[in-house]
Amino acid sequence: MKLLLDEIDTAIGTVLLVADQQALCALEYADQQTQLMQRLTRRFGQLQLQRAKNPHGFTNLLAAYFVGDYQAINRIPVNLGGTPFQQQVWSALRDISIGNTISYGELAAKFGKPTAARAVGMTNAINPVAIVVPCHRVIGANATLVGYGGGIERKQWLLRHEGVNLLATQRI
Repeated sequence: MKLLLDEIDTAIGTVLLVADQQALCALEYADQQTQLMQRLTRRFGQLQLQRAKNPHGFTNLLAAYFVGDYQAINRIPVNLGGTPFQQQVWSALRDISIGNTISYGELAAKFGKPTAARAVGMTNAINPVAIVVPCHRVIGANATLVGYGGGIERKQWLLRHEGVNLLATQRI
């Protein structure tokens, strides 16, 4: 399988974008490139990464998000793979509006599985398209910032960038 690779420098580090012929299938921080390659190989088997400038306009849309056009990431189609449960969680993440947060338990309850907070958290942890599928908007039950593959500092930056008051976290 041939996948397209681009990168963008952001305020929180270099971000790698990987797209298939139609959609974004991976987004990862450059300092986690090893994990990215492991995930891609596990998902697609043998693959070839080809450098491409702004595949399908996705790099420009991500750049727009970083300068304040928060809706730009909603215009990026994604190909996530995963189980039906994982797809359900990732879809629900895209429904969390900008400037808001939700707890893992609240997210699980939204699709009728109120005891699945831990499973939601594990699914969040393997989100293949960070930022675009905004797992950074999910917080702990007591409004603490917990768990983010890119690091808590990046999660804090993303939430502040989106206008979240981290002292008085809003809920959707």
